[in-house]
Amino acid sequence: MSLRHAVLGLIAEMDGASGYDLLKMFEISLGNVWPARQSQLYGELGKLADAGLIEVAEEGPRGRRAYRITDSGRAELRHWLVDVPSKGSRKDESLLRVFFLGMVEPEEAQRYMRGHAAGVGEYLDELTALEKNVDWGEDDLSVYGRLVIEYGKRFAAMRRDWFEWASREIESLGERGAERGRGREH
Repeated sequence: MSLRHAVLGLIAEMDGASGYDLLKMFEISLGNVWPARQSQLYGELGKLADAGLIEVAEEGPRGRRAYRITDSGRAELRHWLVDVPSKGSRKDESLLRVFFLGMVEPEEAQRYMRGHAAGVGEYLDELTALEKNVDWGEDDLSVYGRLVIEYGKRFAAMRRDWFEWASREIESLGERGAERGRGREH
């Protein structure tokens, strides 16, 4: 997925949205799958306008611009949705670190695992609170937004549970190693 297509999709759903409106929608809807900073979003709006995929629908006070998607933009969004295969990311820095945790003391490895479990648990709490605070309707953004939030909650819960389990596994490895060491002393 690209920021380009995320912005096109939001503009298609929110005809007449300003950059500020889009940024807020990113925060409450797409932030758990494709976060964007303000500078990235406004830069992308300029690129999309230059490419003829969106246009300014109206200009308001203090330079506020509301955008709408063009026919070319709809065609580009549809092409991306239907014709371009999704590229799932297989990179996960936290799991790469887990792979090498044997290089540190077991207590440090457990601390790393527990820290990740706690962090993912906090993220799960944030998603749950966000879900409760959104005024859900029957529009497409609400229907599909609920699906994405549910995925985020389930994925976060799975990761939290896995990091907790892995921490216990590391602890039991340490206990088994200590028992083997005591057995050699006799």
